[in-house]
Amino acid sequence: MIFVFVAFFVLVIGVLAINFLNNLPNSQQPNLPQNYTYRVINAYPHDRGAFTEGLVFEDGFLYEGTGLEGQSTLRRVQLENGTVLQLYNLSNNQFFGEGITIFGDRIIQLTWQSHKGFVYNESSFELLREFSYPTEGWGITHDESRLIMSDGSATLHFLNPETFEETGTVNVLDNGTTVTRLNELEYINGEVYANVWLTEKIAIINPQTGVVSAWLDMNGIKNYENLYAGDWLNGIAYDAVEDRFFITGKFWSLLFQIELVPS
Repeated sequence: MIFVFVAFFVLVIGVLAINFLNNLPNSQQPNLPQNYTYRVINAYPHDRGAFTEGLVFEDGFLYEGTGLEGQSTLRRVQLENGTVLQLYNLSNNQFFGEGITIFGDRIIQLTWQSHKGFVYNESSFELLREFSYPTEGWGITHDESRLIMSDGSATLHFLNPETFEETGTVNVLDNGTTVTRLNELEYINGEVYANVWLTEKIAIINPQTGVVSAWLDMNGIKNYENLYAGDWLNGIAYDAVEDRFFITGKFWSLLFQIELVPS
């Protein structure tokens, strides 16, 4: 009898809670993120030796930053065949290249633990200047007025694109829980897309509030080429002109054009 009473009590409380939430004004409703999966539209060749850290699509070409000490590069790549058209080697073996973004006519590249970033001329890859930051460098993008940088934590840092001074931060939350290991970033239609390191998920983040508005689950994408467990998803690029979304990963031999599918 006691068990029946307890079960009935729990059921009543659950129904009352659901009714309470359903009757809240829209402004007070819990903001649960939308979930997406994907559909592959095209697959393109990608350099199997590239330890991808940053990816950008600009003016018909892919720009890619790669990592690992002694192997870090900046490159311009032909999308259709994966040919590396232009290459800059980070000559100092202490530098582990990380994320890249293009702001105006400049390419900005981070390094992992050296607290140093580099600025290049977009067309010539001439090194124009260096800058420093106190955190690790993981991913970087921009919203046309601010640079947005990740450091492997749950924090996004906003930087002045001219002085590289920090102008603000926001912590990323999924329904109140912090989302750590934010890695490669891409700014798409007002939101930040962030690879979550060591997962097959991409968080879609409101950069003003830090709230995760949606998740993109890329589970199964590795099955296309039987990738190793360590060949992690890491590389997001967006073609704003033709509305194309590209992803790849570290040591992947393919780069995929995908579309998001609500799940």
